[in-house]
Amino acid sequence: MSTLTQQAATFDCRTDFADELITLARADERIVAVCNDSVGSSNLVKFRDEFPDRLINVGIAEQDMVGVAAGLANAGFIPFTSAAAPFLTGRAMEQIKADVAYTHRHVVLCGQSPGMAYGELGPTHHSIEDLSWMRAIPGLEIIVPADPSQMRSAVRWAAASGKPTYIRVPRFKVPAVTPDDAPFEAGRAVRLAEGSDVTLIAIGTMVSRALDAAEALGRGGISVRVLNMTFVEPLDADAVVAAARETGAIVTAEEGLLSGGLGAAVAKVVAENHPVAVRMLGVPAFAPTGSAAFLLEHFGLTADGIAGAARAVLGRA
Repeated sequence: MSTLTQQAATFDCRTDFADELITLARADERIVAVCNDSVGSSNLVKFRDEFPDRLINVGIAEQDMVGVAAGLANAGFIPFTSAAAPFLTGRAMEQIKADVAYTHRHVVLCGQSPGMAYGELGPTHHSIEDLSWMRAIPGLEIIVPADPSQMRSAVRWAAASGKPTYIRVPRFKVPAVTPDDAPFEAGRAVRLAEGSDVTLIAIGTMVSRALDAAEALGRGGISVRVLNMTFVEPLDADAVVAAARETGAIVTAEEGLLSGGLGAAVAKVVAENHPVAVRMLGVPAFAPTGSAAFLLEHFGLTADGIAGAARAVLGRA
């Protein structure tokens, strides 16, 4: 990792998620939390203590959890439904589809510890499929915050949007990468670095690594644009097309399956509008069991891996 983020302070976005939810709940009594016996892992202890009548713990019953949230939304509440991402999206897929998205209920689905954050617990606890699954459901907004600022913005946006929304809440500690004046709008990427040779498009925990990769590539004479694609749905197609036209090559990086996630969404836009070389970094299959750090290294989801992919797509490997 380069000096750009190696020496920077890092933050647990779960804390910002919980603190912002409490702040909103103090101002709006419609906001409630629904969880699956995950009060601690969802960082909802303080919320429960301050609003004991506004936290509904259904136990380990994710399908019921989403159904209850949809009912609460139908009654005028704004439910933030929080659970480990693999179980929220996997076990309750039908309820997310039918009870939330199809009926357009204002339910905020909060996938805790997504990607391979649960490391040693293995593929049953890795949430590498969630972006692919959620993208397959029409009408569902998908947000992948990159740092604490974006995490708080995502909670505020989701509460006010009136739309079914899925938010990834990362377990990894990450550095702050978002400029103070950066917009937080549906379908709008944040440009973090300018460049003309290649564009790195990243989400979540990969954004700081993309910035490190851009710094390393810059030292080698490669000019790199970096986009934080905060909203995977709706995707900022204009930013993708501009990157294709103006830099001529794209690398995507995500902590999730290659089939159906960020890379697939970007590749579709590129193929339909301005075909250029695209290299997608992610997880190609079920991950082995090991620490989260080992797994990211294993799949090349590091600053060095992203830089190597950029050199390869430029023919400079």
